[in-house]
Amino acid sequence: MDEITTPPNHKAKGHKAREDEKKQGKKRQSKEKGDKSNMTATGFADTPLRIAGRVFSSRLIIGTGKYADYAQNAAAAEAAGAEIVTVAVRRVNLSDPKQPMLVDYLDPKKYTYLPNTAGCFTGEEAVRTLRLAREAGGWDLVKLEVLGDEKTLYPNMPETLRAAELLLKDGFQLMVYCNDDPIAAKTLENMGCCAIMPLGAPIGSGLGVQNPVNIRLIVEQAQVPVLVDAGVGTASDAAIAMELGCDAVLMNTAIAEAKDPVLMAKAMKHAVIAGRQAYLAGRMAKKQYADPSSPLAGLI
Repeated sequence: MDEITTPPNHKAKGHKAREDEKKQGKKRQSKEKGDKSNMTATGFADTPLRIAGRVFSSRLIIGTGKYADYAQNAAAAEAAGAEIVTVAVRRVNLSDPKQPMLVDYLDPKKYTYLPNTAGCFTGEEAVRTLRLAREAGGWDLVKLEVLGDEKTLYPNMPETLRAAELLLKDGFQLMVYCNDDPIAAKTLENMGCCAIMPLGAPIGSGLGVQNPVNIRLIVEQAQVPVLVDAGVGTASDAAIAMELGCDAVLMNTAIAEAKDPVLMAKAMKHAVIAGRQAYLAGRMAKKQYADPSSPLAGLI
């Protein structure tokens, strides 16, 4: 039988083709890894934040108050990677063209505006404020907060529940600021609220999460997103909230009153990401005694 031989130039071409295939394979693997960067080592993929049927990649929501000006606010929002910004309807200029307007700095096409009822102390005030907001901007995804007093700014839960019932009947999609009571949180969820927002500590206090046990209980029972709202002071506070299993964190003062708001916004972005990944990874068990990293048996 005649020996079948391959011409030298074909051999070289075949070798080059195989090398090219290897390179292309590595590129494909690299691209796939990049596409799956939200997966843990065990292959568990994180899911995006979903609120009222809307999908968001960022889990950090920031406010629009207390900044030096709207330009600084916009720079902080960019640094934070935020996709949602809260807007105090009674305080922020949305319609007077003679004054600086928020929409000129934070493009509503880029950011989801979340009108809120900051400064409302009765259910009637809150309902009226959000109805006016919908008439002015067409917003139906809103944040409800009804405050109890000016000293603590704790939520008035009876008024909150009353306002929520009226607003839900009006077709609003409600994200609700509430106390860290698992029963109250579940009541709001059962009413039809699309997100529960227990406070970590009093608004603007910067004390961090004061009752992690209750926040964890709220998270464990909830079938809707849970966001820590109020009380965050620095990046570690945001990370702790996310490690408890919260779906996102909302903050304003922690960024706006930092010495460098834009840098703090960037720090908060990384803290939220780190806290989320730590929660997904699952922390080690706490132990009463030491456990050596290297085995003690068989030492020389």
